Amino acid sequence: MNFLFIVQGEGRGHMTQAISFERLLERNGHHLSGVILGKSKRRAVPEFFGREINAPIHLVESPNFETDGNQKKISIRKTILKNSLKLKTFHKSLKAIDQIVEAKNPDVILNFYDLLGGLYKFLYRPKALFWVIGHQYLIEHPNFKFAPDKPLDKLLFRLNTALTSLGADERLALSFLPQIHFSNQKVRVVPPLLRPEVKLLIPKTGDFYLAYMVNPGYAEEVIFFANANPHLKIKAYWDKKEAAETEHPLPNLSFHRVHDKNFLQDMAHCKGLVCTAGFESVCEANYLGKPVMMIPVAGQYEQACNALDAEASGVGIASGNFDFTKLEQMQKKKSYSAHYIKWADSWQTVFRELVAEVVISEQESETVYPQDSIPALG
Repeated sequence: MNFLFIVQGEGRGHMTQAISFERLLERNGHHLSGVILGKSKRRAVPEFFGREINAPIHLVESPNFETDGNQKKISIRKTILKNSLKLKTFHKSLKAIDQIVEAKNPDVILNFYDLLGGLYKFLYRPKALFWVIGHQYLIEHPNFKFAPDKPLDKLLFRLNTALTSLGADERLALSFLPQIHFSNQKVRVVPPLLRPEVKLLIPKTGDFYLAYMVNPGYAEEVIFFANANPHLKIKAYWDKKEAAETEHPLPNLSFHRVHDKNFLQDMAHCKGLVCTAGFESVCEANYLGKPVMMIPVAGQYEQACNALDAEASGVGIASGNFDFTKLEQMQKKKSYSAHYIKWADSWQTVFRELVAEVVISEQESETVYPQDSIPALG
């Protein structure tokens, strides 16, 4: 089959998931003809994505979160206001997506949680199958834990997730661990999408902690902690456009621009990972047997839910700050989980089931019955 990806550019996790899925297609004899990547002025497209994805990349302006003046907390009000002022721009993006779809003629459009992907499916009704994938679709599972006391944030999170999946033929809900089957046929619970490189790494325990910050405003917290704890060595990766490749604000602390291969090597060799509460990095660290602590991005309700789900699944602990000493306490309790690895390695079976169902569905729709074999009605 011929696939076309639509990828949200806000989080690096969506891009690494796209790379992993492309490798899965390649192994199974399918083809990725193009990637539509949502971009914004706030973030640069990382070099590793263009290098690792084996398909042409088409950039379109897409809705993104807006942060406060400190580039730390997500501002919902500012996000809604700024994106509302770009409706004409997003309309042009939808037209551009339609032109790309017409040119590529995919059998399946796979949307990695981009809002324009769902709107495109709803407004343009392409003939291709429309699949969506992300940890966010797990909210339809009855066991999913929502962060309490924020009804408006919960409503907006559910609304955004629904909009990204308008008219979806498959909703693939990435999950830390297998979930008990439930009757909602609109969602299929699937394993994390780990890059093949992760599975080739040989983990060992080095002398440093690893940190990843999706918003550079959190750097102040890391510097404050490192300064107060000079005996702890910390390597931090961040997504700051104007930063140098490597910066050393303190003897025991270094900041590095996001780099896929270097980050994975450091993850394999670190004592533990401290990161904002995304999904992909937590899964990679668990595969390597590393303890994980998550700090939900302030103002981003989705990350507060991620942290709760990760704790409930036993893959990490949540924290309100970058206190690396919590990892030292956790390190003694962390064990290498064969159960988790088996789940993460089961994508080949899941993908074959997906494709088999598509083939069966197409065969059934193309079956022509002789006139006298059609049963009479009434």
